[in-house]
Amino acid sequence: MKQLLRILDDKFEEYFLVGTLFFSVVLIFAQVVMRYVFRNSVFWSEELARYLFVWQAWVASSFATKHSRHINLDIVVNLCSQNIQKILFWTAHIIWLLFALYITWKSAGLTNTIFSRKTVSAAMQIRMGWVYLAVPFGCAMMSFRLVQNMVFRLRGRKGEAA
Repeated sequence: MKQLLRILDDKFEEYFLVGTLFFSVVLIFAQVVMRYVFRNSVFWSEELARYLFVWQAWVASSFATKHSRHINLDIVVNLCSQNIQKILFWTAHIIWLLFALYITWKSAGLTNTIFSRKTVSAAMQIRMGWVYLAVPFGCAMMSFRLVQNMVFRLRGRKGEAA
């Protein structure tokens, strides 16, 4: 368990996002060169880039949670007293965590259904469940990062989980 936590804590999201972004740029560039220079195209490249983008969006939500970079109303919070700020932090994070866990649960059910139907993508013929798996994975990671941020707050550190 400690090994898994160390892997997740050791810039997992950063490596994933940078690696898939680099791969997507190379893939799309190669597609453009193939299409306009060689008058031929790689039929599956656009579909793969689209599915990578879906995964990037959901993993990036976990990354933003880890670094406390989601949109919030700092101007309203900063006008409140320290006690009210603590209440607002805990209320918002508990509601956010419950919502993320709910989305994880419901999207996992949907992903399971899609896997059981054996639906495949048009160009690459991969199971569509792998694409839909990005939602429960991203929300589960976001839930993990929320709990991590709350633990850090309990320990007296206001900063991010990084």
